[in-house]
Amino acid sequence: MYNDDFLSKKINERITDNAFRSLQPPANKIDFSSNDYLGIATNQLLSSSKNDLNHGSMGSRLLSGNYPLIEVLEKEIAEFHDAAAALIFNSGYDANIGLLSSVPQRGDTILYDYLSHASIRDGMRLSLAQSFSFAHNDLNDLEKKMAQASGNIFVVTESVFSMDGDQADLLAIIKLANKFKAHLIIDEAHATGVIGDLGEGLVQCSNIQNQIFARIHTFGKALGCHGAVVLGSLQLRNYLINFAKSFIYTTALPPVSIAAIQKTYQLFPVLKNERTQINLLVKQFQLASIKYDKLKSVTPIQIVMVPGNNEIKQLAKKLQDAQLDIRPILYPTVLKNKERLRITLHAFNTEDQLNQLIQLLQ
Repeated sequence: MYNDDFLSKKINERITDNAFRSLQPPANKIDFSSNDYLGIATNQLLSSSKNDLNHGSMGSRLLSGNYPLIEVLEKEIAEFHDAAAALIFNSGYDANIGLLSSVPQRGDTILYDYLSHASIRDGMRLSLAQSFSFAHNDLNDLEKKMAQASGNIFVVTESVFSMDGDQADLLAIIKLANKFKAHLIIDEAHATGVIGDLGEGLVQCSNIQNQIFARIHTFGKALGCHGAVVLGSLQLRNYLINFAKSFIYTTALPPVSIAAIQKTYQLFPVLKNERTQINLLVKQFQLASIKYDKLKSVTPIQIVMVPGNNEIKQLAKKLQDAQLDIRPILYPTVLKNKERLRITLHAFNTEDQLNQLIQLLQ
C-alpha cells in the first residue's frame, strides 16, 4: 500500500479540534438543510426534461463542445436578467474562479466582503491583482480601502450571504462605486429564484443591473439543477471566452443539463406561492423565542449561533434524533466561536414542522 502518512498531520489536527468532516448518506429526515429553496429538486419538477439528449458535450466549447441549445439558453437567461450577454459555466465555483482570476490585472485592486464565498477567495488568489477584505457589510471600512486602492478597483460581494443569511446594501455600495469609479461584481447564488417577484435576484429588485460590471447566478440551489452563468456586457462575454481558464479548459455542460436549466428558467418565475410560503416561514422563525442567539435575516437562510464545535454538534444531533435534517457549521468553515446551525427554510416545509424545530430550540 502506498505510504501517504504525510497527510495524517493535518487530518489529526482536524480530529483534535473536533472539526473532522466526512461524507454522510441521505438523511431521509425533514429537510431543513439543503439549498433546494423552492422544492424544484425535491418535488422532481424537472423530471420531464428531455431524456433523449446527449449526456456528453464531447469537448470544450472552443473545440467540439459548443452547440445551438447552449447559445439559445444564454440569450434567454440574459434577457430574463436584463443583461446584454451571458456565459454559462459548469458551476458557481468555476464562474467565480474564471471571472476573478482573469479580469483583474497586475496593479489592480480587488476589495471583497470578508464573508465572501471560498470560490471568490480562490479566484482572487489566482489573479495577479492585489486583494483586501473589508469588514462584513461595513461601508465605512470599504470606503477607506477604496480611497487607498490603485489601478482598476473591483468590489466583490454576495447579495445574500450563505452563512449569515443577511443581504448586502447594494444601493449604498453603488454610491461608493460611482465615487471611486469601481467595478462591482455581485454573486447572486442565494438570491436567484428566491428574491424578487420572479426570483430574479437582489440586483434587479434594486433596479441597479445597468450599474453592475458582472453578476453570477448559480443553478444548483433554488433552481434545482447544476451550472452557473456570468452576466455582463458582450465585451465581458468575449473576454471570458478568451481568458477565463475555467471556461476554456473544461468540457462543456452536456445538452441534457442545458435542457434542465432551460426548463427551470421557464418554471421558477411562476412559483410565486412557493416564495410566499418561504416568506411566511421566515417571519414565523424570526418572531419565535428561543434560548440561543439567532441572526436577523429575511431570507430562507436562518442562523442560530452556538459557539464551540462540541456544543453545536451536540445540538445538531438532538435535532437529527428528532428527524430534522439540520447540519452544524463548524470551525474552520466559520470563525472559531462563531459555530452555528444553518437552518434552511423551503417552500415544502410546513408551519407544524417549523414549530417542532422551534420547540426543540426553546
